[in-house]
Amino acid sequence: MPAPDRMLNILRRAIEHTKATAGRVGYFVNLQNCTEILVAGDMHGDIGNFQTVMKAADLAQHPTRHLVLQELIHSSYRYPNGGDKSHQLVDLFAALKCQFPQQVHYLPGNHELAQFTGRPIGKGEDRFNELYVRGIQHAYGEAATEINATHNELFAALPIALRTSNGIFVSHSIIAERYLPTFRFLQLQQSQYAESDFQPGGVVYSLVWGRDTSQEAADEFLRRVESDFVITGHIPTDDGYLLPNTKQVIVDCSASPSAYILVPADVPITVEQLRAGIVTF
Repeated sequence: MPAPDRMLNILRRAIEHTKATAGRVGYFVNLQNCTEILVAGDMHGDIGNFQTVMKAADLAQHPTRHLVLQELIHSSYRYPNGGDKSHQLVDLFAALKCQFPQQVHYLPGNHELAQFTGRPIGKGEDRFNELYVRGIQHAYGEAATEINATHNELFAALPIALRTSNGIFVSHSIIAERYLPTFRFLQLQQSQYAESDFQPGGVVYSLVWGRDTSQEAADEFLRRVESDFVITGHIPTDDGYLLPNTKQVIVDCSASPSAYILVPADVPITVEQLRAGIVTF
């Protein structure tokens, strides 16, 4: 682990870079200087998958390729004290954001939302929020409280969605059809969210917890966000990816096999080209 003071400096710089990402309006980013986009699905602490995706992205050799990571936290990887190791991926993202401030993006999922708002989330007897903090305590000792608070500050600063110039929208999920009548694209571009936006039915909650993959929901959602296709995560898959309708690709890096998608971002694209960009590993 980096020394705590060094890690805090990296995290704080990553927050500044995140807020200053070119094309950002409120919590939405219109990607700039982007000819290709590589989107990886939910990683949940899997450093091996992170390394595979990093190698595929090869950002230093492709200065107009952008990498989008989703839902890095809450995992089954444990320290001896039972703490969750997935904070390591957040730390790695922060270092990567400092190295490639305009090419690397981190979209929060429902797990990041739960962590920084304090809304309990878990599975079985595991309480993910508590295990995440315990992992930071194991790694950083007396500096854990400050580092944990800075992680929460980072989660709160992350953009909620991105869009390429050729009409590919990227978010953790799509808003369920029943909530779409009240959804407006401008809600993603506001400079500050109300507490109600993080609660069930709120725009942020709906955009990270949605499980409606119907054709009707995808069509209407894309119409409202002025895009042609959407790439999401959130839903576990058997093959690393899922094509639930003609407008959506779900990628999943939480198990094996996993998948990412690498496609052009600055020229017109067809659904066939979009699907051809899926890579499993």
